Amino acid sequence: MTVALYPGRFDPVTNGHVDIVQRAARIFEKVVVGVAKSRSAIFTLEERIDMMERALGNLDNVQVTSIEGLTVDSAKACGASVIVRGLRVADFTYEFDMALMNRNMAADIESVYMMTALEHLFVSASRIRELASFGREVTEFVPAGVNEAIQKKFAKQ
Repeated sequence: MTVALYPGRFDPVTNGHVDIVQRAARIFEKVVVGVAKSRSAIFTLEERIDMMERALGNLDNVQVTSIEGLTVDSAKACGASVIVRGLRVADFTYEFDMALMNRNMAADIESVYMMTALEHLFVSASRIRELASFGREVTEFVPAGVNEAIQKKFAKQ
């Protein structure tokens, strides 16, 4: 069985993240979405896991869990032989360097990059946070319920 790890902060989860998971779930027998612990995230780890689980609830071969530390170590811990990453044009250099370092640390774990769908190419979690911090609606960029959650977060600040 080929297990793939899709790691990220997912702060918040976007439609682009969901698209990558859905596509990976069609390719790999099991996809583990690894929500990374982060001190700088606006949502707690539990909130980010919950948002991701709700967004992916219809996918039987997807599991959402927390991860910490090096991605290759998290991949080994969950039995993944593949790390899945979404790739936008601006991400290439960073992702290329990360793939080479991961290969150096764990040659048995392959990095697979999925081109971000055109309609999500300009969307990032940091851009969503920025828009929401100015009170902008982000419903078209995030799964159901996430806009409301992010608007509440920024209303408290």
